Amino acid sequence: MEIGLFPRPSEVYDVVIIGGGPAGATTALYTARAGFRTLVVDKGLTAGALGMASKIVNYPGIPGPLSGAELVRRIRDQAASFGAQFTTDKVLRVDLRSEPKQVWGGRGTYQGRVVVIATGAMGRTRHIPGEERLLGRGVSYCATCDGPFFGGKEVAVVGNNDEAVEEALTLTRFAARVHLLSPTAKLAVSPELASEASDHPGMTIYNAAKVREILGEQHVEGVRFVFQGEERTLPVAGVFVYLQGNVPVIDFLQDQLPTGEGGCLLVDENFQTPIPGVFAVGDVLCRHLKQAVVAAADGVIAAMAIDRLLRGRKKLRPDWS
Repeated sequence: MEIGLFPRPSEVYDVVIIGGGPAGATTALYTARAGFRTLVVDKGLTAGALGMASKIVNYPGIPGPLSGAELVRRIRDQAASFGAQFTTDKVLRVDLRSEPKQVWGGRGTYQGRVVVIATGAMGRTRHIPGEERLLGRGVSYCATCDGPFFGGKEVAVVGNNDEAVEEALTLTRFAARVHLLSPTAKLAVSPELASEASDHPGMTIYNAAKVREILGEQHVEGVRFVFQGEERTLPVAGVFVYLQGNVPVIDFLQDQLPTGEGGCLLVDENFQTPIPGVFAVGDVLCRHLKQAVVAAADGVIAAMAIDRLLRGRKKLRPDWS
C-alpha cells in the first residue's frame, strides 16, 4: 500500500502506530523490517514538532541543513520501503483493552495486536475565548467527522499546518466558503499543498491572523480576529481549530492510561505502558529529552520489545544490521 491510502477496515495489523514523527516512523521502520504488518495513522507531515522545524543540522548521519518535514519524510520513506503502511487520519478514540485493540479515526477504524502511541507534545492548555463553551455547537476539531453538518454554510479553520490545510480542503466539499485563518505569515506546508489551498475557489486565506474570540451564545455565530492591523468579524456557522501547544496529545485515550506530572504517559524500560501490548514513545513521555534522535531511539527500543512480545520470546533479540 502506498503512503496516504486507506487500509481495509477488516484488516488486523500486528502493530498500529498513532503518530508518524521521528518516534512513530522509526518504530514502524523496525517493526516492518522485522516482518510485522505495520500501520501508521498520522495527522500530517507538518502536524508535529519536527515537521514544523525549518532547519535541522544535528541529526546523526544526515548532512544538513534540511527541514524537519524532509527528515520525517526520509524516515517514513525508509519505513515504507520495508512494507510499513501510512494513512492520514485523526484518531478520536481507542479501546486499548480489547483484542485486537481498536483505534477509531475520522476516516476509518483500525485494529492492531499492538498499539504504539507517538502523538508528541503539541497539545494545548490555552483555548480561544468561546472555544470550550461552543465545543460541539459549531466548534470542532475534525472536519472529516463534522463537515457534512455545515453544508451550504460558511466556516472558519484556524491553523497553518498540514492537518489544518487538508481539513480546510475537505470542508470545501460541504461549506459555501472556507476561511483559513493562519497564525503565521506563511503556511507551514509543502508548496504544492499551499498552492492547492490558495488556488481553491471556495477558500479565502488570511495569513498572520490573530484569532481573538469565537462568537455565539447557543451556537457559533462568528469569529473575531485581527488581520493586517485591523480587527474583523466573520459571520460563520462553524470554527475548526488546529492549533498547537506544548503538552502531550493524549485526549483520545480518555483516561485509559495513567499519566505523570504534566500529563505525560508512564512507561517501563521497554516503553510499554501498564496495559500489555500498548507502548508509548517520543514526546508523550515525562522523562523524554525532546530531540529527534532521542525520539527515534525510543522507537527502536520499543520496536525490539514489540518483536519479543509478538514472537513470544523472553529476551530481546539484538539487531546489528
